[in-house]
Amino acid sequence: MMNFYDVVVIGAGHAGCEAAMASARIGAKTLLITLNMDHIAQMSCNPAIGGIAKGQVVREIDAMGGAMGIVTDSASIQFRMLNRTKGPAVWSPRSQCDKVCYQRGMKLWLEQMPQVDVLQSEVTAFLMDNGKITGVTNQFGDEIHCAAAVVTTGTFLNGKLHYGLRNFPGGRAGDFPSNSLSAALGEQLKLRLGRLKTGTPARILAKTIDFSQMARQECDSAEERFSCWSAGHSPALPEAVRHDLPCYQVYSTDETAEIVRRNLQYSPMYQGVIKGIGTRYCPSFEDKVVRFPQHPRHLLFLEPEGAQTEEYYINGLSTSLPPEVQRQLIHSVPGMEHAVLSRYAYAIEYDFVFPDQLERTLRIKSCDNLFTAGQINGTSGYEEAAGQGLLAGLNAARIAQGKSPVELGRDSSYIGVMIDDLTTKDIIEPYRLFTSRAEYRLVLRQDNADLRLSEFAYETGLLPESKYREFCAYRSALTEVLELCRSRRHAGKSLLVHLKDLPDNTPLAEATVRLPFPAGLLPELNDDRQGRRIWRELQVEARYDGYLQREAAEISRLRKLETLQIPADFDYDRIKGLSNESRSKLLKVRPTTLAQAGRIDGVTPADIALLQVALSRKNREATEK
Repeated sequence: MMNFYDVVVIGAGHAGCEAAMASARIGAKTLLITLNMDHIAQMSCNPAIGGIAKGQVVREIDAMGGAMGIVTDSASIQFRMLNRTKGPAVWSPRSQCDKVCYQRGMKLWLEQMPQVDVLQSEVTAFLMDNGKITGVTNQFGDEIHCAAAVVTTGTFLNGKLHYGLRNFPGGRAGDFPSNSLSAALGEQLKLRLGRLKTGTPARILAKTIDFSQMARQECDSAEERFSCWSAGHSPALPEAVRHDLPCYQVYSTDETAEIVRRNLQYSPMYQGVIKGIGTRYCPSFEDKVVRFPQHPRHLLFLEPEGAQTEEYYINGLSTSLPPEVQRQLIHSVPGMEHAVLSRYAYAIEYDFVFPDQLERTLRIKSCDNLFTAGQINGTSGYEEAAGQGLLAGLNAARIAQGKSPVELGRDSSYIGVMIDDLTTKDIIEPYRLFTSRAEYRLVLRQDNADLRLSEFAYETGLLPESKYREFCAYRSALTEVLELCRSRRHAGKSLLVHLKDLPDNTPLAEATVRLPFPAGLLPELNDDRQGRRIWRELQVEARYDGYLQREAAEISRLRKLETLQIPADFDYDRIKGLSNESRSKLLKVRPTTLAQAGRIDGVTPADIALLQVALSRKNREATEK
């Protein structure tokens, strides 16, 4: 092992893997440190990638050369496009995965990747010089020096597992926590740390489940996948044995709820043992029963954990009740009366860094060469973590190379929306992405991530030449077809306007017999993956052209506000009339642009108007000097 690396990444979960790969792709010699080599990219909770807004993030990672989408495709055992009955702005891909295949695929890719070394070790402290990170030390006393570092520790900082009123130290079931590193972040770096909580349901064995009492849920389409690249997954990656495993739907019963009510005295959350705040949008089952007593039953999904295991994940039945109560809960559900538990459900508490201490580059404001990504920043979910990891790894490598870090705007990506929210809002509970968090979700669709981000990825070195050429070819073909459909006319209207008359989601194979104009007028499209992608884009452009233009105008206005920079040392105390709440929030967050200042909770439009006047005056005075 070398003694010096450009970038050291601490933690090899979904954020750490993308961080290490992004760093290496732009030429930085990178070390990825993990507590357990066999748990790299472990799916600690549900065996799936994607979902509402999360699927968009995976496609954005893929568009920038990341690994998550490609590895997911190799490990997929069921693919679905969520929200198909709604508009394309909220369509979201989701893939059930063989979790062992996924973990092994990501591990192998990392091990084979040039510029990346992987080390099983525990980082215990930072080496510092004049407020900068110069390296890390581990439990063996090794000193590993670096030019920049990324911390992606997930739920491991002071992690504590709760099974009823019993609790044990751990980063997840079967893994030790990272307590020394948490102390280093708080004591060495003086960062403000908080406490959050999440949880995972029990796993049960398929041979003990009566699936005949449940509704079967098949995959949408065998041809769908996350990655937009024609090469698909690397031949070196392990691939799931089969791609059509069903999931199952079932409801809990009145008896299930009554068991919860009878046993709340054993709940660590309701007895005050758990201090961390849990995920609002993924509550434990006991929380559902207590908070929503008007609902006698709750929907559960049984999801296979892989093609070569009997274990099923019970989505919707997360709990921290004791194991003996968990058995009662599960046995009260139709089809699970005789289910055998293979792993118990548990809750986990962990430390996190309040993300208002971050720049939008994911750099710690008080330390020029330290970045954080993933659940340490207060988010939940594999996808949110991976998206942050990619940007943090890119920027750590840029710092190591003497370049300035870069940002992703909320007008260009869901990753940008998430990071802007993290750095401007008060995060006191695990943050989860939704399509509703994006102002421009019709522009930020899951089907156009490459059109939004691949150019940026190529310019920053994230995207290799071969993929960039493929992207350019697709973009040119799409542009040519769109221009022809706008310019060619039939019955006094452009072909694009005529295409509005087709039903939503008309397949390309059926389009020629349903077109409201002679088929020969439509540019020829092959019924292959690229042709079908172009056809979908045509349908969206035709149906939503006016809305897309409106969002483009709003984005243009936002970008003008983003150009109004706020100096890092700007004196907010000099602005007369600024409310005390706004002044304290602005001092806390230290926004870099006027647009970002306007998104801070508690800062009013009137305060922004005062700030804009003050900035204009300051700029005018600087010009006169």
